[in-house]
Amino acid sequence: MTPTADAPPLPGRAVIEQRWSDAVFLHWRVDGAEVERMLPAGVRADTFDGSAWIGLVPFVLSDFRFLPLPPVPLIGTFAEVNVRTYGIDGDGRRGVVFRTLEAEHLLPVAAAHALFGLPYRWARIGRKTTDDGRVIEYRSRRRRVDGRSTGPGTRIAVRRGDSAVDTALSRFLTARWGFHETHLGRTRWAANEHIAWPLVDAELLDLTDDLVADAGLGALARRPPDSVLAMPAGHPGFRTRFGAPIAL
Repeated sequence: MTPTADAPPLPGRAVIEQRWSDAVFLHWRVDGAEVERMLPAGVRADTFDGSAWIGLVPFVLSDFRFLPLPPVPLIGTFAEVNVRTYGIDGDGRRGVVFRTLEAEHLLPVAAAHALFGLPYRWARIGRKTTDDGRVIEYRSRRRRVDGRSTGPGTRIAVRRGDSAVDTALSRFLTARWGFHETHLGRTRWAANEHIAWPLVDAELLDLTDDLVADAGLGALARRPPDSVLAMPAGHPGFRTRFGAPIAL
């Protein structure tokens, strides 16, 4: 059964809110056995058309806040890049399983790691667009604790089209209303809610990537992705709320 385009209500109160915009979704088909070894206990690979999927997803995050407080000052707007796959637990909850997440600011990185156990990495990330907004490029390079950018990185450039996309596959890859993670020795589930993803077709112009290989997936990113999607140029983004994690 394909995930629904609309998020179900959070099972409890929201604890974090943030705005997402300018997302790009690159996805590759992989054998389910490759994904099974990466999943938390109690979570199995979620598949579509017989394949598991690996995603490389950059986007812009803003208005980060711990509810019910106002946005955290001095953080502003910054970019994030994640390498991810998809799982489903014994209660039928489908979600993202993150392999790595690159982010520019240390405070959200530290907060997400402490609250959710997410595998964040501090990185230097740049983003630029053409005047018409159609072409968007992300560049990322992981930093060391001394601030030097010396680790794995990525360069992603796409041209966003005009054709809206809402298919069973696009919903499977993007309509993920939570994530699974191992934290403090247990598998935990955290739900999120936001409006349905606005998506358009996109053309991959360039991909030079080390992040997918660093996440344990070898040379996967050396071949073209099987799906390329993006948020429309000029879209203002949307607010996303996360519930507190619960143990499986």
